[in-house]
Amino acid sequence: MQVITDAESCPRPEEGTAVTIGFFDGVHLGHQVVIGEVRRLAAELGARTAVVTFDRHPATVVRPESAPPLLTTLEQRLELLAATGIDYAVVVHFDEARSLETAEDFVRHELVDCLGARAVVVGADFHFGHGRKGDVALLERMGAEHGFEVDGVELVASGSQGARSVSSTAIRAALAAGDVEGANRMLGRPHEVRGVVQPGDQRGRDLGFPTANVAVPDELLLPADGIYAGWYVRPDGTRLPTAISLGRRPTFYEAQPYSLLEAHVLDFSGDLYGEEASVRFVARLRGEERFESVDALVEQIGRDVTRAREVLLR
Repeated sequence: MQVITDAESCPRPEEGTAVTIGFFDGVHLGHQVVIGEVRRLAAELGARTAVVTFDRHPATVVRPESAPPLLTTLEQRLELLAATGIDYAVVVHFDEARSLETAEDFVRHELVDCLGARAVVVGADFHFGHGRKGDVALLERMGAEHGFEVDGVELVASGSQGARSVSSTAIRAALAAGDVEGANRMLGRPHEVRGVVQPGDQRGRDLGFPTANVAVPDELLLPADGIYAGWYVRPDGTRLPTAISLGRRPTFYEAQPYSLLEAHVLDFSGDLYGEEASVRFVARLRGEERFESVDALVEQIGRDVTRAREVLLR
């Protein structure tokens, strides 16, 4: 996949493109349905495939007080988009000036001039441009002028979610409730966060369960505090079964001001400090609890590790 970050590197392919637009946070099953339609239309038209996305969530510029936490970094989004087989990803730098751009100018600059769009696929309720004035109807009017067709598709429904459509918002709500299984069904894979392993206070090691303390960027969404089974993925791609503690350690601290992600990698001994880690959440084992004694906590951690092993290695 070719990543385009400025107008000078626009591909302008002779055969044109089938293209979709969006932030694509999580590149979830709903996004994948839209991208699948892009690929279908491109094959039908003999065109290339493209996505137009943004380097930051537009809400961080237009309404920063209510900008959502993110499911994926830009790096993760591009990796996930590349895995769908897309040819081009145009990454638009979104700032205050861009937020004032009209929907019409956006279509002309990004879809027509940069990508030579022949087909545009978006969600049926998609809005874009200054004041969110761009929609499927506007795209259809401009398509008639510039020679591209428009396909507005409905997002898919997750069987586990009843009639609720798959969306980044629905996934965030599931994670905030600790429902990683529900979130994963909508994502089509385990929710993953990335960070660097940093030294901690060695409490896990002292208890007999050493952990990797993974510092996750503040803008990324962590599930609700609790104990989880998941996978620790090393930079070389090695995937290791892991019991994950996410929380504020109430047995030791009255009011720790932040949640700490601690990964106890099963049957592993070695130094992970300074390593770029990926942590994937598979199943919630229990909520975070305060124990009356360290011995009681150690006993429960032992049960958690056994349960994580059962979930991951069954």
